[in-house]
Order: sequence, then C-alpha cells, then structure tokens
Amino acid sequence: MRRTLEAGAVVLACLAVVTPASALEPDGPHLAHAQRNAEIWAAEDVEIDAKLASLEERFGKKPNIIYILTDDIGWGELGWQGGGKHRGTPSEELDAMAFDGMRFWSAYAEPSCTPTRIAINTGRHPVRTGLLTVLWPGQVDGLSAEEVTTAELLSGVGYSTAMWGKWHLGDLPEHAPENQGYDYAYYGLFNGAPDFWQASYEDQSGTFPFADFPGNDAYLDGAGIDLSVAGYVGRKGEGRTPIEGAPGILAPERQEAFENESISQITKFVQDHAQDDKPFFVYWASYALQLAASQEFSDDPGVDKNNRQASFMALHNKHVRQLLDTLKEEGIAENTLVVWMSDNGPMYAFWPTAGYTLLQGAKGDVLEGGIRVPAMAWWPGMIEPMQDPMDVIHVTDLFTTAARIGGALDKIPNDRITDGVDQTSLFLNGEGHGRRNFIAHYSGEVLGAFRYDDFKIHIKEGHGGLPGMDFFNIMRDPGEKYGALYPGLWVVQPMQQLLGMHMGRVEQFPHRSPMTPEEARLKAQSH
Repeated sequence: MRRTLEAGAVVLACLAVVTPASALEPDGPHLAHAQRNAEIWAAEDVEIDAKLASLEERFGKKPNIIYILTDDIGWGELGWQGGGKHRGTPSEELDAMAFDGMRFWSAYAEPSCTPTRIAINTGRHPVRTGLLTVLWPGQVDGLSAEEVTTAELLSGVGYSTAMWGKWHLGDLPEHAPENQGYDYAYYGLFNGAPDFWQASYEDQSGTFPFADFPGNDAYLDGAGIDLSVAGYVGRKGEGRTPIEGAPGILAPERQEAFENESISQITKFVQDHAQDDKPFFVYWASYALQLAASQEFSDDPGVDKNNRQASFMALHNKHVRQLLDTLKEEGIAENTLVVWMSDNGPMYAFWPTAGYTLLQGAKGDVLEGGIRVPAMAWWPGMIEPMQDPMDVIHVTDLFTTAARIGGALDKIPNDRITDGVDQTSLFLNGEGHGRRNFIAHYSGEVLGAFRYDDFKIHIKEGHGGLPGMDFFNIMRDPGEKYGALYPGLWVVQPMQQLLGMHMGRVEQFPHRSPMTPEEARLKAQSH
C-alpha cells in the first residue's frame, strides 16, 4: 500500500503542474481522466456553453432543476428494465418519462439512504464528510454546517430553492434543510420504519413488523427519545414548525398523506414560480417506496396485493406524471431538467414488501444490487428522447452537473475533494460523452470496491503475497457471478495506480472527522 500511495502522489504531482486552476478539486482518477481528455472536452464545452446560452436567452433565466430521489427501488424494478407490471409494480408513467428522455443502465448510488442523501446534496462520498451512518431517531449527529449543498450553491447564483420529502440528514435544527440552503422545506426526519413502531405496539396480531417496540411513552421515558414530531415545515431564516395533521404524525398512513401533500405543494410551487425572474431548484426526496401501502391504489389491477410497496409505486407514478404535466402546462418543460434516481438497491428485510433486483446483493452492499440503481433524465428539447447510454454516472455527479447548468461551478469550494463529475455533456450530447470512468464504492469508512471502465474490483484481504481482490467485467457479468483473481492479474498494477491516486488525494485533503461517542453524549446533554 505504501508504494501505491507514493506512485499516486507522483502522478498527482505531475498532473498538478499541467491542470488549469479550478475551484473544483476532483478525485485523483478523475483528475487524470480529465487531463487525458482536456482538448476534446474543451471543444465540447464551447458547444455546451452555446446551447445553454441560447436557452437562457430564450427563457430569460438559467434552467430550472428538479431532482427526484426515491427509496429502495432496485435496478430492474421499473418496466423499462424488465420489471414494472411484470413484477406487480406497474410503472408506466416512470417508463414514459424514461423513453421521453435518457435512461441510464449504469447509474450508481451509495449503499444506503443517509449516505446517498449526503452524496446528492454535497457531491461528496459520505466518508469525506464525517457522517458515516444511517441515522435513527434520537441521534445527534448530522450533516456538518461546513459542507456546501447543491441548494447553497444555487441560492448563491440566484435560484429559488425548495425540498420535499425524507431529509434523513440529522434531526437537530443546525442539520435541517432550511439551514442547509433551502428557502422552503417540507420534510420528514426519519426513514419509514418509525411509522410502524407504535402501530406494532398497539396491534400485537403480527400485522406490523416491530412487535417488541415498547410504545412511544415508554420509549420516551426509558430512552429519552421523543417520537411526537415526524417532520417539519422549515423556512430559511425563520426556523421550523411541526407538520400538522396526518403527514406529521408517525403512523402507517403518514407516508401516503405526506406524499399527497408534497405533490400538491410541488405543483403549486411550480405554478407560482414558472414565470419568475429567478430559476428554481427542487429536491424531492420521495418516500416511494418505503414500507407503507397506498390505500388509493391497493386494489388496482396489476398491483401485487402482498407487496405494500407495489401500490406505492402506482401512487408515485401518478405524482410524477402530475409534475411533468404541470411543467408542460406552464410552458417551462424545455427550461427544466428533471432527474429521477433511486437511493440504493432493495431492502428485503420485510419481504414480500420490498423492491427487487436481478443483481446480486441489496441495500447496504457494495455489490451491484446494493449500489446500481435505475435513473432517468428528462429535458424536452435538450435531451433527445429514446436514449439508453451505458456511460457510468454516480449520484454525486448531480451536484456538479447542477452547478454547471446553474452557473455555479466556480462557487464549489476548493479546500476539499468534490467526487461529482459534471455530466452535462452526457445529458446534451448522448452516449459516449460521459465524463466518468471511475467510482470508489465505500461502505461506511471502508473502501469495499471500485469500478474502472467495465471492470470492478472487490477489495479483500491478501494472502501469501497475492493481492486481495475479486475481478469482474461488469458489462459482461452485471450479476457478479464470475469474479476470480487470476483472470484479472493483468489489472493488478493499473488498479493499484488508481487506488494510489485516490488515496493520495485523501492525504492531500483529509476526511472530516466523524463525531466521537463522547462528543455525541455532550451534544445530547446540551439539547
């Protein structure tokens, strides 16, 4: 490893001499890839700038940006990937969105929910931010105020910013979206599990999955954890107030009520801001598909009756269609980029209520089933329809791409690594124009795997002087069924060089330290 780091440092030192000064500090492999393609990308960027300038002249402002992040929907779950009605989870409206734009076969997220929410909001792998775990009620750590979010970047260049949905980046006010760049936020604090805790206590029939939960009152008395507030309405500079009514009370019915209220507010937000002088950025972190069922669609033909999430897919379909129709009705579809993406692979713990994937692994794994997800981009007039590129894209890329489209690239801090790659060229020019050829796959603070072009290495403990790795050709073997060391011996040194470049940048820009147990204890006492 020592030689690897030294080799990486030499490569980085050479690149630093010839790489133009930039606000953004990329990971080592991305820096090398950008340098190799500098001339080609510079020519592309001139054309991209011209396209964006023409669009801005036509509409009088920068493009609107909407990111829809969904929950636990696996690769292969949507109809365009072979799922949909064939698996009892009809997704016709999402499929229509996919075919009207660009559907990604090689899109990646982080292995679980809080990590992916960090990545889409900061453009950084969670390990760099000091927030390494999925958060639960009562925890006091959260997204550091020192991190810069997509909303903060875009606010700084004149965007109106708003979010709806599952925040899951910390419960305390300093972590809240209204204090992380969002002008308005309608958000839930937790994932979907706490919605079923009290119901499990009250109904011991086995209908609900958390039979040993002691009840909200006993939980407050014994653990000091108050579950009386499920979410808040926050406004920048004004603080927050608890959500009232069914969307704000933890219960199995909350998620459907929350989603219905969210799309109602999102629709009105689009209508109210369509003709503003300022563009808008919306982050919709939908609860689709958590554990809840949709009463509206539970009895619909084609919906798997024993998978509560199947009815929620139908509800989400309806809501996404309502959003896209509103953009068209307001005459701003051609000035609005919409990206839809899942936050990780399926969670099988409550099977048959679950998403699904044909890939190996699930939520929490750095296997393809945990991190490879469905994703689509829709931008009429800018993204040509019926595209299905194999180019690799990662959830961190949405941060940097938003900065490029919104005119905020030079606002990205240069005192830290930004893992996100600007993928505007892929969106506007199509397959073969992606700018990513490397992904580091972390599980907490452990680098568990990384991908380079079509090859993926799982990092394992070495033995007898041999390298510790499994080697897969992910294009040929997306199910990771045929990984073995010896066929990949030729990549040992190239992969060591990549690893050296990656770890060398960590030495240059150390990770933010996570909160220690003692710090957490003291912070909990202060609140």
